[in-house]
Amino acid sequence: MTSTPTSSDRGEISMKEHAKLETNFTDEYPIPAEGTPERISAERKLVRKLDTRVMPTIILIYIMNYIDRIAVTTARLKGLEEDLGLSDLRYNVVLSILYVSYCPAQIPSNMVLNWITRPSLYIGLNVVAWGLLSTLTGVTKSYGGILTTRILIGIPECAFYPGAIYLLSRWYTKKELGFRSAILFGGLLISTAFGSLIAAGILSNMEGTLGIRAWRWLFFIEGAITMFIGLNSMWLLPDYPANTRWMSPQERRLAQVRLADDAGEADQDTLGDSPLKGLIMAVKDPKVWVFSIMFAAQALGLSFINFFPTLTSTLGFDTTISLLLVAPPFILATIVCCLNAWHADRTGERFFHQSGWNWAVCIGFIISLSTDNNAARYVSMFLMGCGYVGYSLTLVWVSNTIPRPPAKRAATVGIVNGIGNLGFLMGSYTWKAEWGPDYHQSMIISLVCLVFSTSLSFLLRQWIIRDNKKLDEDEKAALNGLNNARVEEAARLEGITLEQAMHRRKGFRYLY
Repeated sequence: MTSTPTSSDRGEISMKEHAKLETNFTDEYPIPAEGTPERISAERKLVRKLDTRVMPTIILIYIMNYIDRIAVTTARLKGLEEDLGLSDLRYNVVLSILYVSYCPAQIPSNMVLNWITRPSLYIGLNVVAWGLLSTLTGVTKSYGGILTTRILIGIPECAFYPGAIYLLSRWYTKKELGFRSAILFGGLLISTAFGSLIAAGILSNMEGTLGIRAWRWLFFIEGAITMFIGLNSMWLLPDYPANTRWMSPQERRLAQVRLADDAGEADQDTLGDSPLKGLIMAVKDPKVWVFSIMFAAQALGLSFINFFPTLTSTLGFDTTISLLLVAPPFILATIVCCLNAWHADRTGERFFHQSGWNWAVCIGFIISLSTDNNAARYVSMFLMGCGYVGYSLTLVWVSNTIPRPPAKRAATVGIVNGIGNLGFLMGSYTWKAEWGPDYHQSMIISLVCLVFSTSLSFLLRQWIIRDNKKLDEDEKAALNGLNNARVEEAARLEGITLEQAMHRRKGFRYLY
């Protein structure tokens, strides 16, 4: 017999949208029993629907996110510095100033994303905003003008990547999230590859068109594309499982049940789980700070991405060829990224899939430090690009480690990604022009940071193993920190007894 919460219980466990859409899913919108062929088929259909509608949309957004962000590095090769009077120091400030707004704004942005009921509108409006600001970069006439657009563009950009990871975690189980996040991150790698190809076409063919310099056309065209994608994303992206309008009630219920089965609790905040409380819980969790420092060190070690066109230009080719040479390393990295995440989800392993690729980057740095041979140095760039294969799984590992409540998970993702991106800010100053063309000092700094990041990853792995052993040894420990309201909601959604839901909750383990 199904355990049904009382009216007061329902008030305690419901989310904001749940209060608006309160209904008896168990009776009115039945779903197949767990483990039956009908249930397996229904889940596959739901995941396919998400994959075919949501994933292409966020991939396109992420491609434009990084194309807009690295447009400054490609525009540099065709007169941006000369036209705006930028010295090497000023150029580094232009690169880094974005992170001054981008990093701290991620925490409140993710808290807002968890609090509102229409994340599709929130993300879509922010995409349009940064597209507009990117377009305005093309009309800047001075150092102060480009600084203003760069610092402003970080505010709407902060909503996307941590927000997308959090939104995906509200739809996919922990053994599905890695592969989907890697596909999303493939957008970054593809943008690095094809952004340079697009830039090569614009910069080589549009110089002086309508009396406008080619580097300005770069910002106009890429910004316009971003705004178009942002407008369409408002109806393509989902909201939350309880209120997505383009899903049937049965699909919405099944989406909630899948997440409840995954962690033994409903993936919902209670009325007591406010965004502020979620932030306080995240700040008090020491794992959050270890993840943050590890991510920052990893980002600093991989900060060469903002200078990759400059690195390929040191091989001695002209601007067009240098930009074309950016693509192959990141095309390979995109393919490896998806394969790595697919295997990580199949095995449930996180540490080696996340940190093992740091070692490949270190080998790439050692090759570049050891030889001036152009062929060897270009091979090393392929290894460097593969560092982003592991980087793509970091926030996935964070979401797997801190799954509930959603308010804490949202704040945690914002904190880790916000602090982590400070590594890119610092990286703007470690790849100095005076250290070129070999950039040995820059590579040594990056190598040390990746070794440090890998050490912290190993610490987290051992920490999580210890936590799982405690859960194995002590049945009561498995219920430590348990929120009865979320377990009761999981039972209601699935249509099982509270005792059965409690038994499932005891079987939860963290991935490492």
